[in-house]
Amino acid sequence: MNKNNKLPSAVIRPIDKDLFQHESWRVFQIMAEFVEGFERLVNVSPSVSIFGSARFAPDHPYSLLAERIAYDLSNAGFSVVSGGGPGIMQAANKGAYEGNSLSIGLNINLPNEKPNPYQDVSLNFRHFFARKVMFVKYASAYVVLPGGFGTLDELMEILTLVQTKKIPRLPIILVQSSFWQGLIQWIKDTLIPNKTISPEDLELFVMIDDPKLVLETIFNHYETHDTDTAWSRDLAHL
Repeated sequence: MNKNNKLPSAVIRPIDKDLFQHESWRVFQIMAEFVEGFERLVNVSPSVSIFGSARFAPDHPYSLLAERIAYDLSNAGFSVVSGGGPGIMQAANKGAYEGNSLSIGLNINLPNEKPNPYQDVSLNFRHFFARKVMFVKYASAYVVLPGGFGTLDELMEILTLVQTKKIPRLPIILVQSSFWQGLIQWIKDTLIPNKTISPEDLELFVMIDDPKLVLETIFNHYETHDTDTAWSRDLAHL
């Protein structure tokens, strides 16, 4: 296409001052979410972020699995961070709430997603990306249970950040291999042959079925990796 024949939409229009002011104020809303999140979570250590679908009932096997894992983590000294909503998020908060450590909910304003009642620390977000930063920034490990697009988005973002060395190598644990196996097989059959990822990228995560092994996997990671994380030395004596 000739430069002179570009569509009108490609032309830079004069700034709409009302729209610009609206977008500028949005920046302050985003900043406020970051400031509150940093302020309230900076001293929460160690913690584990748990991800999973909002759509499972409280008595669904996946929800019960999340509750058990969170309870064990909480009693081992880990605060548990979830999305604060229903389903696996509620199960994770409930397990942590009934344990010895903090239950933290990073709630998001969505039409059909209400905060669950099992939160010692509750934050509210309007913007997904600010919320995702809080999931990642202070976590010592990530536990990913079955979920949909939101869970996949969070998983892929964490894998990308570790792969590109934007965050340290931390345990990324996929729970319930029967759920995840199809995705992992597609990665092996499609991404690796097309060289969009490296074969060693498969080592960035592990799959686990036994909930007892989640805690053991986290401890083993910090025993075998060079880290100055003080809590890993303290918790090793539990």
